[in-house]
Amino acid sequence: MLRNHRPRVGGPGAGPLRTSALAVLVATALLLSLGGASAEQGVDGDGRAAPAAVPSSPDRRTLTRCGPELASPDGLEAQTCVLTRGGDTWARVYYRNTTGDALDAGLSLLGPDGRAVRTTCVTGADDAPATCETPREPTWGAGAAYTAVSEFARGAEEPLLLRSASNSADTQES
Repeated sequence: MLRNHRPRVGGPGAGPLRTSALAVLVATALLLSLGGASAEQGVDGDGRAAPAAVPSSPDRRTLTRCGPELASPDGLEAQTCVLTRGGDTWARVYYRNTTGDALDAGLSLLGPDGRAVRTTCVTGADDAPATCETPREPTWGAGAAYTAVSEFARGAEEPLLLRSASNSADTQES
């Protein structure tokens, strides 16, 4: 006869079930805490995390209008956008240069009343995604009245590899 024999709590096979239940509880707790953390932080117009104590005001949201993503047969990809926030408007081009050559690139922001801002973009020969922006200008009229155009070439006298514009009606707010 066995002395000090105590029955196992949970019976045979309860170990894996208990471990599974514990894993589900831990996963649920993690998901809830991550959900709470993300709900407490907003993102400001520059994509940085903003503390929850500072609510997002309408003048801090960025209105973004982008044209289609385009690609040239030579290995250049670009998308050009107009951004408006808090009384300022500027242009941004997202690009990836897989041509293997450094390129000449220009980005123009065309506004109402013939206003224009042009920036020369430095594009390296690497194929990492990159951006270029014009300086921010005070918005004249509606931000929707602005257009952006980017142009890429191997040199000033060479034909264009790609021209991209913000001619889309797609609008995003962030």
